[in-house]
Amino acid sequence: MLALPQAAGAADTSPVGFGAGTTGGGSATAVTVSTLDAFKAAVAGSTAKVVEVNGLISLSGQVDIGSNTTVLGAGSSSGLTGGGLRLKKVTNVVLRNLNISKTVKTDAITVQASTKVWIDHNSLPSDRDHGEDYYDGLVDITHASDYVTVSWNTFKDHYKGSLAGHSDSNAREDTGHLRVTYHHNWFDNVNSRIPSLRFGTGHFYDNYAVGAETAVHARMGAQMLVENDVFRDTQVAVTTSRDSDRDGYANLRGNDLGGAATEISQAGTFTSPPYSYTAEPASGVVASVTAGAGTGKI
Repeated sequence: MLALPQAAGAADTSPVGFGAGTTGGGSATAVTVSTLDAFKAAVAGSTAKVVEVNGLISLSGQVDIGSNTTVLGAGSSSGLTGGGLRLKKVTNVVLRNLNISKTVKTDAITVQASTKVWIDHNSLPSDRDHGEDYYDGLVDITHASDYVTVSWNTFKDHYKGSLAGHSDSNAREDTGHLRVTYHHNWFDNVNSRIPSLRFGTGHFYDNYAVGAETAVHARMGAQMLVENDVFRDTQVAVTTSRDSDRDGYANLRGNDLGGAATEISQAGTFTSPPYSYTAEPASGVVASVTAGAGTGKI
């Protein structure tokens, strides 16, 4: 691991972290869509494909994305509203530069039983004018999904940010999976699950979290490395101890807690991720993330 600064607004050309090697549709010729029916048809199937969304498509529920797919937004405001995307039993999917907003009663992005996923430079805004279950999660990764990178996204005005591992009773399926990297994300006025991880292995580095009640939560034996992150106006930055005998494990290094508490009942063994990455010091994170996260930056 290198401790060198990354330029503000820098956009990776390929995923860093557990999702490394994800290529999506690769060099396939892009197909541009602007209606829901055209979008559903374009993203179906496992043939390599690149689908560009032009404009904001309204829907309810979720659209299923096939394997070997890249979905891109055209410009900073293109994407989906009212509903979101589901990756179920697929592999090799890239989601970038999408504005996915106010997904009522469903997740903005659901990853189920899927591998090799890169979720990058998306804007995921909601509001907190309703109850905490009105919008569900923003990025939920469940059912033994694996090798996922979540990078340079904005999560804004929401109750439940990102859940990795959906149930305490799903150990048989999830154990040995749910390897997820979160880096350079901006969690702005997100109450909790930044992220919440069960059973898996999570690397959370160079993220900026503002206004959380409880941010990072390692539970049910999950291993978390929390590195060079910045927390502001947050009550608990990292906890492993909300589940009594079902605690997780966490190691912290280089973070700027901004006065937030930590509740670490168990130090973990995950201290050296099995991939190359560059973690800038926490002193540069706010400038980098606020300049570079979200749509319109790639």
